[in-house]
Amino acid sequence: MSMYCDTVDLSLFQGRWVRSDTKADNVEAYMKWLGMSDEFETAQETNEPQVQIITSFDKENMTLVHQLPWRSGQQIEYTCHFDGKNHPIPQELINSGAVSGSAEWMHKFDEDGLVCEQKLTVNGKSHTLRSCRTLESQNETKVTYVYLPVVDGFPGPAVRYFNRIPFKEKWTAAAAQFFSGMDVADNLKTTVGWMRRAKEAGADLIVTPENSNRDRQYFVDGKPCKKKAYEMSEALDGDYVMGCQATAKELGIWACIGVDIKGQPPDTAYIAQVLIRPDGEIEGVNKKHVLWDYEYTLFEPGEEPFQVFDTELGRLGLFLCADGIVPEAARMMCLMGTQVFLNSLNSRGPDEMRMHIPLRSMENGVWHVASNCVGNPNTVGLLWPWTGGSQIVDPMGNRITASEEHDDMIVGEVRPFESELKKSSWTDDLIAQRRPELYGAMCKGLNDLPCATMYGPAPEVLPYPGPESVKVAMMQLSRVHTRECTEWMTTRQVAYAAKRGAKLGVLPQLWCFARGEVEKDPQAAADYSETVLKIMLDAAPKGNGLFVCFSLVERDGGKLYHTAYLIGPSGLVAKYRKAHLNSTERPWATPGAEFSQVHYVPELGRVAMMLGDEVWIPEVSRILALEGVEIIMHPTDWDRVEAAEMAATERASENKIHLVSVTRLDCPGKIGSQTTLAGEFIGDEPIPLMRFNAGVWCRYNVEEQVLVDLKRREPHCKMMGFHLDVLKKRFPHLYGVCVQPTGDLYTWRNTTKTRPGDYKDEHLPIRSSFSTKRKHDVYFPPQRPTANEGNTS
Repeated sequence: MSMYCDTVDLSLFQGRWVRSDTKADNVEAYMKWLGMSDEFETAQETNEPQVQIITSFDKENMTLVHQLPWRSGQQIEYTCHFDGKNHPIPQELINSGAVSGSAEWMHKFDEDGLVCEQKLTVNGKSHTLRSCRTLESQNETKVTYVYLPVVDGFPGPAVRYFNRIPFKEKWTAAAAQFFSGMDVADNLKTTVGWMRRAKEAGADLIVTPENSNRDRQYFVDGKPCKKKAYEMSEALDGDYVMGCQATAKELGIWACIGVDIKGQPPDTAYIAQVLIRPDGEIEGVNKKHVLWDYEYTLFEPGEEPFQVFDTELGRLGLFLCADGIVPEAARMMCLMGTQVFLNSLNSRGPDEMRMHIPLRSMENGVWHVASNCVGNPNTVGLLWPWTGGSQIVDPMGNRITASEEHDDMIVGEVRPFESELKKSSWTDDLIAQRRPELYGAMCKGLNDLPCATMYGPAPEVLPYPGPESVKVAMMQLSRVHTRECTEWMTTRQVAYAAKRGAKLGVLPQLWCFARGEVEKDPQAAADYSETVLKIMLDAAPKGNGLFVCFSLVERDGGKLYHTAYLIGPSGLVAKYRKAHLNSTERPWATPGAEFSQVHYVPELGRVAMMLGDEVWIPEVSRILALEGVEIIMHPTDWDRVEAAEMAATERASENKIHLVSVTRLDCPGKIGSQTTLAGEFIGDEPIPLMRFNAGVWCRYNVEEQVLVDLKRREPHCKMMGFHLDVLKKRFPHLYGVCVQPTGDLYTWRNTTKTRPGDYKDEHLPIRSSFSTKRKHDVYFPPQRPTANEGNTS
């Protein structure tokens, strides 16, 4: 009898295969026999997404990438040998819980198909789990499971099906922006209309604004009412969501819909996104973690672990509006391998389109499709309009932007695997630049951090004594003419700052060197740095109490460091060796072993340092804020204009700290120095002023000195509104991926060197059987649904 491998075209096994959650035979009876009698566990097992991307297949071996998005987004590459011998099961698969039983398996062909056997124990007896994989068609494989020997009570084989759904190396995204009123049926018509327009424009996926289902008039007697919010939110099996599902199925389009959904009655509701597949099934539901101010009076924040969705469009990560005005949600999903962010917004602030949306792409190297509400037909109450400005942003920050005034839709091409490059304007690999071993503070409990004394509004008496304000001089200059001239100009700047009453002066990074001089001869640069350090220590005015921060090349024990110094009237106060080196620094510098310490200096308050492009790394300023910093001194050399206008502004805003960034005259970004103020929420601010921090600037390429008064109480107010505390409303127990070693992250590039197009996968994609409805409504496994939560059944 012929072996199966001799009767079929084995190359047809290559490709991306998605386990069907709508088509299976005898699976529930099979799991019950295994002892899984709990209905929720059965539903969870039935629905759990698994993707097997077979990149090579012949008579001897099969190599595949196994994706397990519900298991912390794991992606595992391994090879199975078809030699009939036992081989170790990949440890990652065992650790994930995706396989159980013995630590070995055997693969071989027989006349029926590709057989896999594994030993395990069921009901106290030893059995062999035997699976047989066959091609049902060019686009469907069948895996049949049976336990041997067959015993009384065995319900018979179970069958799971996998559908070929090839990756789309490039696809079209649409972001539609509109305003939703109080009539849900009318809003459904509006949403469906935009879905149709997106399909007509060739889109594979559409994102709609937060609460596309209705305007939030959830008030009783003029006060916010959680019970009313619950009553007026949507059920997942209600008309609005099901109407969107039916349209997605009709059009064959992915849809990420912003919807307020019911939780536990009588008064729990969530702000959410519903991700709907082209077959009309719900792929997942994402609840907003960080709420915007008033939303805390109506909704509960989601506390589920961050989730990624493995699709033919790439690995998708979802978040909503205020999730993006702090760094964690986007960062954690980036580290989980997200290639495209989908962001539904309901924002009246210009900070979203001008800062948060593009920056989350740039600092993470991830595509971003963001849809915001627009306009405001109301004539009473809050009249600020929703600001539109929906965007599609590539990993380098290039973007398409919608109108800020009216309903609109933008359509653009997305190439998800460009997110694996992680290239940027400041370094050749922005993930490799990270130092996860230094980020432990990100995972500490909220009350276990020095910043715990700074939560909430600023107190009348600050916990650290010192002046009410600190006068800071941005001393903007860099190497000109000769070394002697530069030294003379520097000492003049220092003396002038002291004469003007400044207590702190900041110089640009490596200001005393010509561009490229350090890289050309680092040892000579270290020699000259020793001379300059002596000059600076001598130049510091002894009677005026001026402190100065700058950076030089430090030599220590045969190693060179890019080091920031803080000197004062009594000499050296502190130094910080740059911990995150860019691609220009790595050939000559050694990375520092720790973050800048937060130093309490009575004349200045609590201060710390960071250098240059560390402004792009959100963990740096975040951790300094968690350590209780008030002022970050930032000698820099802007690599692009967005480093100042987006990154520096964001760091002050998301952490509520003062950031003094002083750049070289010849910076590539062609923008001057900038001090971004922490700001203090006092109530009645216009919405744009609540979270788009003010700044003070120097002119580009002009030697000048600008003084800024920094109020020390401002960083002690962590409120961005009446209810949102940007440090206290964090979820440190969800940030474990932040401290994982870079090589252990579940990113595609860590998993495999293979790219779509390197293997055969050419056949018509079919997502399960369109005539079959998924039986179970389980979207993400960690929490069991409580009675009536999210549906009306």
